[in-house]
Amino acid sequence: MTKLLLINFFKAKESWVGLLSILFAGILSLYFGKLFLKETQENERQAIQLQKENIARNVKHHPKDIGLLLYYQKFGLVNQVSPLAGLSIGQRDISPSIQRVNIRNLEEQKYNAKLANPVYQLIGNLDFSFVLIYFIPLIIIALCYNIISEEKEGGTWALALSQSGSIKGMIRTKLLIRLGSILAVLVLLLVFAKFYLSIPFNEKYVAFCLMAIAYVGFWFAIAWWVISLHLGSSKNALALLAIWVLLNVIAPASISGVISTAYPMPEAFATVVKSRDGYHTKWDQDKGPTIQKFVKRYPQFAQYKHPEGARFSWFWYFAMQQMGDDEAAIQSKELQQKIKHRIQLSKRLSLLFPSAHTQLALNNLASADLQNQLDFMQALEKFHEEKRLYFYPKIFDEAASDTEKWDTHTLARYQQPTQVNWFISLLPLLVGIGICLGAARLNHRKFYHL
Repeated sequence: MTKLLLINFFKAKESWVGLLSILFAGILSLYFGKLFLKETQENERQAIQLQKENIARNVKHHPKDIGLLLYYQKFGLVNQVSPLAGLSIGQRDISPSIQRVNIRNLEEQKYNAKLANPVYQLIGNLDFSFVLIYFIPLIIIALCYNIISEEKEGGTWALALSQSGSIKGMIRTKLLIRLGSILAVLVLLLVFAKFYLSIPFNEKYVAFCLMAIAYVGFWFAIAWWVISLHLGSSKNALALLAIWVLLNVIAPASISGVISTAYPMPEAFATVVKSRDGYHTKWDQDKGPTIQKFVKRYPQFAQYKHPEGARFSWFWYFAMQQMGDDEAAIQSKELQQKIKHRIQLSKRLSLLFPSAHTQLALNNLASADLQNQLDFMQALEKFHEEKRLYFYPKIFDEAASDTEKWDTHTLARYQQPTQVNWFISLLPLLVGIGICLGAARLNHRKFYHL
């Protein structure tokens, strides 16, 4: 019986169409993933060259005034892109992977990003996670919705019963054939992706593969439960498509709506405005309070003074720039705190919806989620502070620009440290599989009375 069912499956044109569709969509997604990784690598190469050229040009034009040079000079920090981002791009296509900042006010520089084609951003990227989460379940639905009903509607159900020793076993075999076929294509794509995208064989890659396999298993468990209800083909298809829409469209949109309502984020704009006002208003104010606040923050620079009666000095100017960040610190912390709350709430809510959870988990494994951007912004703050504290003494001592070893100021890199939480990653999928199989088991008695 198993051999016959296997032959019948591969004889059907729709089987080959479904499997080849997954293969084609998967290869296409890997191609786009490769293009994305190449683009980020090219951007990094250009940033290295640009920083080197800018430093050389600024030193040439300002060989003796390091304060003026550092007014213009920007230093880059790269948010290292994991090769797994070629499989799950996440927010990497809308959030900058390279931030170039000077040592002036930081807050308004944080949100500078390269402009992109809005139509392209609206369409988004066809990455592998999209194929896995949205496309493969549709193929599963197409291959499984009429496993029983086609026999009944075609008038061959009685013959199938007479040739099968176990109705439940026959249906299980049909499902396992489809499951094995789709998993074979999926594993082939994941193995190909490992070499094509140069993904290291590590814990994250293994976790990504296991989550992909578990997600496919979850959708087969849903199909098994719907089939166990013994509805007609049209009702099976409608039920499965309704579940697909619920899990892949309505649930993510609802989660996003709940998060936006619970944690609105006007602070993003308010932070920039407060930061700008923090230093722009200092031009028309007494310089003494600004310098006192700066020295209180950095007592190691107390020996430096602003020339009495002078309208300008680099010591006062960079103290004024620091005040912009300091006065926007409350809004900045509130913004970061709300982002943290959003991340936590999205993780909790997604535990109820395996599709949303899988997307978030895959993005996390690829270091392409909101948590990565938050960590990168915090790393940028530390990077900016280190640059400030390194150059402040040189500026205040009026060191010549050409005495600095500029070749040591290369592009800096940030690598997000992440660990795989196996329990949380796989739990919603395994629970979903268990619930569907348990519900289907309650319908097993129907198999023996039809």
